[in-house]
Amino acid sequence: MENHSYKPYVPEDTKLAELTVKAVVLGVIMAAVLGAANAYVGMRAGLTVAATFPAAVVAMAALRPFKGTILEENIARTTASVGEALVAGAIFTLPAFVISGVWDTLHYRDSTLIMLVGGTLGVLFVIILRRTLVEDKELAFPESVAAAEIVKAGQAGATGAGFVFGGMGVGAIWEIIKNDYGIRVVGDHLEGFTRFAASKIEVLEQRLDFSGGMLLQTPSASPMLMGVGFIVGPRIAAVLFAGAVFGWWLLVPLATFLNPELAAIAQTEGWSEVSREVWYNQVRPLAVGTMIVAAFYTLYRLRVSLVGGVSKAFSDLSAAKLGTKTLRRLETDLDFKKVFTTIAIIAIPMFFLYNYFSASIAGSIVLTVIMLILGFLFAAVAGYLVGLIGSSNNPISGLTLSTLLIAAVLMLAMHVTGAKGVMAVLGIAGVICCAAGIAGDMMQDLKVGYILGGTPWRMQVAEITGVVFASLVLIWPMIVMDRVYHIGSEMLPAPQAGLMALMAQGIVGGEMAWPLVIVGMLMALALILIGAPSPMLIAVGMYLPFTSTSAIFVGGIIRYIMDEVLKRRNPTEEQKIKAQNTGILLSSGFIAGESLMAVIMAFVVLGRSLANPDWETSPLFTILENPWLGMLAFLFVGFLLVRMPVTAAFRKNN
Repeated sequence: MENHSYKPYVPEDTKLAELTVKAVVLGVIMAAVLGAANAYVGMRAGLTVAATFPAAVVAMAALRPFKGTILEENIARTTASVGEALVAGAIFTLPAFVISGVWDTLHYRDSTLIMLVGGTLGVLFVIILRRTLVEDKELAFPESVAAAEIVKAGQAGATGAGFVFGGMGVGAIWEIIKNDYGIRVVGDHLEGFTRFAASKIEVLEQRLDFSGGMLLQTPSASPMLMGVGFIVGPRIAAVLFAGAVFGWWLLVPLATFLNPELAAIAQTEGWSEVSREVWYNQVRPLAVGTMIVAAFYTLYRLRVSLVGGVSKAFSDLSAAKLGTKTLRRLETDLDFKKVFTTIAIIAIPMFFLYNYFSASIAGSIVLTVIMLILGFLFAAVAGYLVGLIGSSNNPISGLTLSTLLIAAVLMLAMHVTGAKGVMAVLGIAGVICCAAGIAGDMMQDLKVGYILGGTPWRMQVAEITGVVFASLVLIWPMIVMDRVYHIGSEMLPAPQAGLMALMAQGIVGGEMAWPLVIVGMLMALALILIGAPSPMLIAVGMYLPFTSTSAIFVGGIIRYIMDEVLKRRNPTEEQKIKAQNTGILLSSGFIAGESLMAVIMAFVVLGRSLANPDWETSPLFTILENPWLGMLAFLFVGFLLVRMPVTAAFRKNN
């Protein structure tokens, strides 16, 4: 496919530095940092945020003193965004090994191999699909276009780096204040706002004798979660919160009210404790059933587009083999023969890993074949979806769940069951999830490069470099966070991984809570029939802790307020884009700052605990134990996310 009418920002015959050492080094450093931050966000909130925007801004700011070109900035951003994409695949699957109980902690070797193979396959499959999807005029690539506009604006001097780094400072400071471990490190002790308010409300519940068992909780005072809500927007945040309301404010009280034994227990244990148990043991399995049907329904709705996209990719590949002309710079990919050879070579170590997991040669062969077939199919799906809705909304968990179900049924048919079967199924799900995550991210990056005038094969080399580096280092932050915050806890619920673990255990291990899951499936069917906006998001809202979901909803409300304030001033389209980009950059800073500080704190706490197992400090500034401190976070974040974007939009000489 060719598109000679398209004119990139950097003309084809322009010679600029591109794949340089400084660009790649900066990219891999950002990949590690942004990947670690998104690992925490994903396991905490169940959502990840595309790293393309902050990576683009940081790349411009960091390379400007070194006279970096726009194409070097493009390479650095491309390499950096790999970290977020790879860790998105990892956090949706690798924690499932721990949650299911087949691992006591995350294993470095096995986890790294899964990430490395999955990420590399994602890159190689997208190389095959690039020309078909990137040059498809029917695919809008909304986030790619936005990222390219930020980079173009940066050439005039407006990088927006101040918003990102300022937001990072706010998020980091607040994490130190609200994190019990953070206060201990600086010698203080402070009950976090949510924890404090929840404890006071629990006392109020006991005094008023709330017989319904409703758990009253405040939103988490978290700039990170509010930033997530701002970026995804009021609609998605509201749908997510609707699931929380349905689960926590309807199903939990209803289940408690209809069970007199629970009411009796609550008189001694407290309504909050009983409500949490009901949510964990009854509402979450029901949410799993809803997610299953919602995932397949999402794929069904896209069936025509997806089949057409994959078919088009194969036909374009056949046409490319027959071509004899020399490709131009903007059309040159890595050699297809080497790509296919590398794919075949990669299958060998995965066969041995699957054999290690399953202890079945036949099962390992089947899993390896499934990995290659579904890997390519779902790479095409992920790339196509990114072109339609952007990488932030790419439902790779649904693709992974489909892989898991297919693999689980086949393993069950081959009598590979128990812990071995669970590990085998989760192993292939991890590879496919990482491949789909990287495929979607890379397709977005290649589209940005297509707009800016980047060379495809150089971007592909940068992506592979980023995958290798990120695979080797990103499992360490996850291991440390597990040691300190504990995967599966309220601090790190890892909802998608919990779903994968439950499905693998249920089908292969025979531990599925089928009555509740079936009820959830029927509920998803009802949501589909009444035209609910997103049954999957509703189910995720039911699955997540209420404090996290409601904080994301607060961020969505702040975004709505900002849009309304902006609308009253009759902005131009350019001013609207400026305000939105400013809010996204500021929110990205909140997310990066708070999550990175949580990761750093985990390393500090682990180090101190290993050096002194009895390490502990006594409370000092107990005067800060009041809810008003938490209220400051909501007011301050709301003020920043409304005032600064609107002001930036109407500032002259931007």
